[in-house]
Amino acid sequence: MKQKSTKILVILIALILIVGAIMIGVKGLAFELKYQNGKQVEIDLGKEFDIKDMQAITNEVFGKQAVLIEQIEVYKDAANIITTDITEEQKADLVTKINEKYGTELSADNITIEEHSKIRGRDLIKPYIAPFAIATAIILVYFMIRYYKLNPLKVLLKSAGIIVLAQLVLLGIMAITRMQIGELTIPFVLVVYVLSLLISTKKFDDDLEKIKVEAKK
Repeated sequence: MKQKSTKILVILIALILIVGAIMIGVKGLAFELKYQNGKQVEIDLGKEFDIKDMQAITNEVFGKQAVLIEQIEVYKDAANIITTDITEEQKADLVTKINEKYGTELSADNITIEEHSKIRGRDLIKPYIAPFAIATAIILVYFMIRYYKLNPLKVLLKSAGIIVLAQLVLLGIMAITRMQIGELTIPFVLVVYVLSLLISTKKFDDDLEKIKVEAKK
């Protein structure tokens, strides 16, 4: 029964990796709007505003387009609106509706549509590479010392393999489900990272226990 479950798990992981690789090759990874190429306008209202109210306005103006609204400036009295594309007509309509809602006297002529540049995936994870590498190196050394009876080199290779495989499976799932890469990506990576360490620890503890049992016979 255990062998059958293991085979099913191996097949499932293989499918995720293969299909995920195909999806990445064909469609690439999906990114949140904040990290995509698009257009943006910065509107200084001069007064605080509610995100939900602004969303209602952008829904009317941009329809089904994905829109991201950010409160900026110290007093959060300005809005940076990012979407896939903004026409001059949409900009004018947006300004008109904002003036009606907030009693402002903004002019569409004074608001510029700017390009919103895509942030590369490597730039998103770059700040975390060094901490991850250092933490992983320390943990692997700890595993090699704690489980030296299991052959330190094998412990190193197995634990590193489990960590890498877990992250590849996560990447495959994200590619298949079109889960958008963004602010929640790193927490997901951390959760999977911790799970891979727990799996490694459980496996090595079980192997060590087997050695102890064999030694008592």
